[in-house]
Order: sequence, then structure tokens, then C-alpha cells
Amino acid sequence: MPRSQNLPVAPSDIDAAAQVIAPYAVRTPLLSLPVLDERAGAKVFIKPELLQRTGSFKFRGAFNKLSSIPAAARGNGVVAFSSGNHAQGVAASAQILKMRATIVMPGDAPLSKRERTRGYGAEVVLYDRDRENRETIAREIAGKRGAIIVPPYDDAVVIAGQGTVGREIAEDLSALGVTPDVVVAPASGGGLIAGIAIAVKARFPNTAVIVAEPQDYDDHARSLRAGRREAHQARSRTICDALMAEMPGEITFAINSRLLAQGVTASDEEVRQAMAFAFRELKLVVEPGGAVGLAALLAGRIDARGKNVVIVLSGGNVDADLFARLIAA
Repeated sequence: MPRSQNLPVAPSDIDAAAQVIAPYAVRTPLLSLPVLDERAGAKVFIKPELLQRTGSFKFRGAFNKLSSIPAAARGNGVVAFSSGNHAQGVAASAQILKMRATIVMPGDAPLSKRERTRGYGAEVVLYDRDRENRETIAREIAGKRGAIIVPPYDDAVVIAGQGTVGREIAEDLSALGVTPDVVVAPASGGGLIAGIAIAVKARFPNTAVIVAEPQDYDDHARSLRAGRREAHQARSRTICDALMAEMPGEITFAINSRLLAQGVTASDEEVRQAMAFAFRELKLVVEPGGAVGLAALLAGRIDARGKNVVIVLSGGNVDADLFARLIAA
């Protein structure tokens, strides 16, 4: 893998994570659908992490992280902060491992994500996204209880777990005798795309790994261009509630700045169209943040024509009424 020396996460860490999560996580398939090939003018493979346990890729990293905590240190539980998918991943992992979990979530997080997090047995603490800092609240709770913080992305063990998505992509394409030209995945803090980049480029060093973000929430694209971490300049909300981190993580950017080819964006309207396309043509229910890579492909933001392209649909946790409104529009 080019430029891979001294990265915070190695392919061997991802291999180890794959062994840890194998008895519990779903090995999601690679889907190839003619209707998408025709639309994109490319050979497109879909990695549907919406079929993953808890409905998103986040279970992978959360379970790997919680499993790494020594048994003697598990008694005081864990604390996480998340808009929903990491929350559910941590809650479900804690339930399996019989640990207490407390999740700090924004009050405007989709109701389905809040309810499902509680359904896994976690305590949910709500905060105001505009006036309060979720990490500060989480650290105060953890400090009082002696609990362990489980970061959503900026953690080497979490990244290794998310990297199993890329490991499966590489293994499945190798089995088919296919070399990917492009792999696209969404990013909030960048843990998923970092793990994917490490795993894919370990086997296919010439593959272009591209990060997809909502329009205006383009902190990864800005940071890649600048060569340093930069915040996005968004002044309004996006329907991609899972992709609203202010800037890339320190650890994730140390990886992504060396391995990613570029960043692309898609507008909320393009994301809506991609969600509707996935539902009507692919028969898949994708949440807005999970569809941004597909949206960028369908909008022509990715140089895909004639190439082998992998699109990661990162999750499918969306309120039923919101989903109905979005695909109807």
C-alpha cells in the first residue's frame, strides 16, 4: 500500500477486528444491478451497510472497541455521543457484552434512532445541538461514573472495526476477479472512509478512494485541498443528519490525507433523488447520510464512465414518515 508507513491503523489491525466481530456482525454482500450500471455508464457494486446489525456500519467499530476493553474495566460501563447510528452500535454492542451504556444524543435526532437506542437498553441523554457540546456532556458523565468514552470515529480501534467494510469489499472483488477503479463512501468524522481506504489500498493500491459529503458540509474535501484539517462553512442544516461533524478527526485525517484521492459533494435534492432511486430501482431503504455517495455518482460528480465502481450505502436508519416524504418529493 503506497504512502502507508506509520499510519495509526494497519491492515493487520483490520484483519484482527474482522475476527473479533465475525460472530456478531453481518457480512453484507456486494450487489451488482444492471439498472444502476446503465444509469452510471459503469460497472457499479453496492455495499449495503443498511443490512448491517443496527442498520448501519457503526456496529462494526463499536463492537470492536467495546470488545477491546478488559473485563475488569467494564463494570462502570461506557458513554458515547452520537446523532444516532454510533449510538445504536454502541448500545447493541453493550447489550451483547452485558455492559451499561449511556448515549448523549441531539434532541433533534430522528425519533427512530432515539427509540432504537433505548430499545437496546441504553440510557439516552438529550442535548441541544446548537447550544451545547455533546463531548463535554459525555465526558462529565463518564468522569462521574468512571465510565469509558467510546468515540464515534477518532479512535484507532473504532477505525479498524469500520475498516472491515473495506476488507470485505476487497475480498469479494478479488473472488470475482475484479479490480476496483473507484470506491466511494460517506464521511462525518471520517472513520469509515479511513478504514475502507486502508483495507482497499492494501490489496488494490491504485484504486481511487473518494469521500462523499453533503453540500456545504464539505470539511473533508476542504481539508484534503488545504493539506490540513479545516471546518466546513455550512450555515444551514442538511437532511444528512449523520454527516454534520464540523471537521475531520485528527486520527482520521492523518490517514485520509495520505490515502484519499478527492472529496465530492451532493445537494439535499440530489440525496433525495438517490434515496428514491435506491427505493424504486434497487429496492433498498437508505437514510440520507447513507445515500450521499450514490447521489454524487448519479449527479455525475464522480468520473465513473467505463470503470469498476463501489458505492458504500452506509446506513438505513430513517424515520418512516420522513422517508416517505423524501422519496415522494
